[in-house]
Amino acid sequence: MQYSHLLRRVALCAVLAFASQCCHRGKSTVSAVTLSTSSRWIVDEAGRRVKLACVNWPSHLEPVVTEGLGNQPVDAISKKVSALGFNCVRLTYPIVLASNASLSSLTVRRSLLAHGLAGTVAGVEANNPGLLDLTLIESFRAVVENLGENGVMVILDNHVSQPGWCCADDDGNGFFGDRHFDADVWVQGLGNMATMFAGVQNVVGMSLRNELRGPRQNPDDWYTYMQRGAEAVHAANPEALVIMGGLSYDTDLSFLAARAVDVSFANAAAGKLVFELHWYSFADARAWEAENANEVCGHAARGLARRGGFLLDAGFPLFLSEFGADTRGGVSRGGDRYIPCVAAVAAELDLDWALWALQGSYALRQGVAGAEEVYGVLDSSWSNVRNATALARIQSLQRPLRGPGYDDARAYTVLFHPITGRCVVRRAAALELGRCEDTEAWEYAQTASTLALRGATPLCLRAEGSGRPARLDTGGCRDDGDALSTWRLVSDSTMHVAVNATSSQAQGQDVGGGGGLLCLDVGDDGRTVVTNPCRCLHGDGECDPETQWFKLVTSTRATAAAAAAAVARGLIAT
Repeated sequence: MQYSHLLRRVALCAVLAFASQCCHRGKSTVSAVTLSTSSRWIVDEAGRRVKLACVNWPSHLEPVVTEGLGNQPVDAISKKVSALGFNCVRLTYPIVLASNASLSSLTVRRSLLAHGLAGTVAGVEANNPGLLDLTLIESFRAVVENLGENGVMVILDNHVSQPGWCCADDDGNGFFGDRHFDADVWVQGLGNMATMFAGVQNVVGMSLRNELRGPRQNPDDWYTYMQRGAEAVHAANPEALVIMGGLSYDTDLSFLAARAVDVSFANAAAGKLVFELHWYSFADARAWEAENANEVCGHAARGLARRGGFLLDAGFPLFLSEFGADTRGGVSRGGDRYIPCVAAVAAELDLDWALWALQGSYALRQGVAGAEEVYGVLDSSWSNVRNATALARIQSLQRPLRGPGYDDARAYTVLFHPITGRCVVRRAAALELGRCEDTEAWEYAQTASTLALRGATPLCLRAEGSGRPARLDTGGCRDDGDALSTWRLVSDSTMHVAVNATSSQAQGQDVGGGGGLLCLDVGDDGRTVVTNPCRCLHGDGECDPETQWFKLVTSTRATAAAAAAAVARGLIAT
């Protein structure tokens, strides 16, 4: 048994060594990037924040072939990732790819044919002929290399042990000691993978294990084995970020509040430790479908803080490495409500994140060839965006709002509209939804509850009545307690921004619509910022409040106007 184990390790080392030599023959065009952490931020060598705005791309299912290679050339897919604004791919793999030479030395052709996927073989031959007779490990590295050639960073994610769809409590891949989850083999595989990709310019991090789960899970074993795996990765590739997920399908890191991780690189000098969480609507499926969306969103946001958000205040980056919903729209009420909520939280916390998912389809998923992925950014042809409107909401989260290197301005407020992924901007005398890059600096005064555009004479936001455009009071912010300029956050989601029109009527002001609370909303043209009677504040599970959701988000980066002025003065380059 020991002799056969040694032979397998020698064979695997030979395969990995060949793959490493093979994939270094071409020169990557991506600039070398080494990331580390500075408190809660991920930064580059110069100490400037690098926000991970990633998309998941699987290679962990039964054939162990990166999805889509039978649909489009790998270079076309990589270019699409970059063109859509994603700077990073979370590329998944099974641990056996790095620990089992019999599997990793199979060619792409042989693996696909072994799973009855002759059609996919023909597709790879048409789109990626140079990959078809590479081994699985060589093909995987070729995908990484091509992403680098297109300027896309990669985080390697050990998704499962045995290849297959993830996840279930009883699939044998859930926790240390499960039938497919030998901790020693896992640690060895992580070390092998880290060694093979050490020095690969665009591989910036390694995620240790996806969605630990099942009846065996417990914090004590988590500390024992996750710390071993982390040290193995760091020893093999000290340049890489080491990303640790939690329990209960990566939804729970709450145990870290009582006991810190003890690894050699957790201190500020080493700066390589990152934590990850997942957040999907199906975690609260019934609530999203049937209960009041404000209350569900508020509850979910507080839950995220309790389950891992506290780590940001403790000085660690938190990577939301999986979130997403059905991109077709109108299919799932729960998903349609969840997406603007998670977008609002991600914007408020300015999180690093990875959307699930890139793929429009799978070569083979749970026994179905060509299965469609309705969460996918791309459609089943892999050439078109499935839903441009849904994608735009996510793209609005790609720019960093604050952090090291983005301290160009005193902290100001952005009025973010998460259902559209747009922000409140000024167009001449009107306010409308526009590109968040074009926002000016708003300021929310907590004591007076005024919202104003910052300037020598602040321009206060004022309601004019039901159905009417909100306007800027050019007379400056009043100090007389004007009710129509007194904005408060009045729902559990903290996204209903409202004035009390009843108080205004008591002061003799004509606001129409019968008084009551008036909330910021979007006009019938889908663009103009108006006020309407607040709806869906609580209780009613049938009511959809999302057009009235505006998140007050903090930024310290230069506004567009300030940046343009700095360019004009020659202070910064274009």
